[in-house]
Amino acid sequence: MADNSKEEFLQLVKRFGAFLTFKISNLFQRLDSRSVGALAGLAFAIVFTWRIMRSPSGPQRRSPKRQATAPSSSGVSNANADSALPVVAASSEDSTAQNVIDEFFQPVKPTLGQIVRQRLSEGRKVTCRLLGVILEETSPEELQQKQATVRSSILELLLEITKFCDLYLMERVLDDESEKKALLALEDAGVFTSGGLVKDKVLFCSTETGRTSFVRQLEPDWHIDTNPEIITQLARFIKYQLQISPTKPERSASNVYFSSSLEQFFGCV
Repeated sequence: MADNSKEEFLQLVKRFGAFLTFKISNLFQRLDSRSVGALAGLAFAIVFTWRIMRSPSGPQRRSPKRQATAPSSSGVSNANADSALPVVAASSEDSTAQNVIDEFFQPVKPTLGQIVRQRLSEGRKVTCRLLGVILEETSPEELQQKQATVRSSILELLLEITKFCDLYLMERVLDDESEKKALLALEDAGVFTSGGLVKDKVLFCSTETGRTSFVRQLEPDWHIDTNPEIITQLARFIKYQLQISPTKPERSASNVYFSSSLEQFFGCV
């Protein structure tokens, strides 16, 4: 079928050539510039047409067959790989866009100041015991025998509370020397210079009842203590209380919170 078509095409070309020969002979009888230009244009059109029509009918090289090195066809594999490229690229772009969206809508981590305000329910006045909460020492006897030390893990939190709240610190001491030790420890920690706390807001007494009286007179929004008896006595008078204790009692007032440390209550550990 292909050979017959080729022969018919060649016969057509021969006839067309004879016709051109006749026309060219007539044209050469008049060698003016217009005829020569027309002849050159006709010749160029013929050559260009012949090249276009000849290229599909010419013999084509056969690409050498690749030897299969695997049970599956290499052509199919290449086709699958080529078709997979746009999918992989699109998937990568979608993943990048999704990551950008996730980062944009990711909730912002609150600052320590925001946490303090939230946990204290916007309370603006706080009273707090020193021993066992702010200081490493846990009893007046221990404070009397040792040098007072501010807990390093609570310092940043304490300074943040003083920025937002009117903070009063209080403690029962056995002698004037213990009072001096506590004030010196707070001063060395930078509480009086870096925060809003002043020495006049550090109160001392000689009995537990005295600390209870301080709290009731100041009428704070929050009181922080380690003594469960004082927490119970103040439950009717103070809006919120935080008891620092390693264990939570079975019964407690609804306005009393419990935590093993002040840092844990504010989520700083």
